[in-house]
Amino acid sequence: MNEIQILARTIFGEARGEYHRVDGGLASLIAIANVVKNRQKQQTWYGKTISEICQKPYQFSCWNPHDPNQKLITTTITDPLFDICLKVADMVIKDHWPDLTRGCDHYHASTIVSFPTWSLTAKPKVKIGRHIFYDLSRGGK
Repeated sequence: MNEIQILARTIFGEARGEYHRVDGGLASLIAIANVVKNRQKQQTWYGKTISEICQKPYQFSCWNPHDPNQKLITTTITDPLFDICLKVADMVIKDHWPDLTRGCDHYHASTIVSFPTWSLTAKPKVKIGRHIFYDLSRGGK
C-alpha cells in the first residue's frame, strides 16, 4: 500500500461514521488527515512518513490489534465512502486543502467514557463532529 492508501484507510477506520453527520461531514474526514499531516511536519517519534505515523502502535486505534476496525481497514474496502477517503488523503498530502484543525496533532472521540490522560490538562482547540482536537506540540495550550 502507498501513503495515500494508508492514510485513506486511517481516515476510513477513524471517522467513517462522522461523514453522514450534520456536524461532521467531509470536514471530519479532512481533520483526521490533518492530524497525520501535522505529525509528519513535526518529524518526531510519531514517525517521518505517513505510513509510519498511521501505523505507529496505539496512535490510531483502527490499526491496533484486536480493534474491530483493524480487520475492516486491512481487507479490500468496497464501501463508496472509501473512494472519498482516498480523495481526501490525496488532497491533504498534496496540501490542496486547509488544516481544519489549526495545527492539532492529537484527537479523541467526544463519546468515549474516559478521556485519555494526555487530554486532561490540554486545552481543546477545535471540535469537528464527535472528535475533539488538541495541539500537544505547544504543550496543549
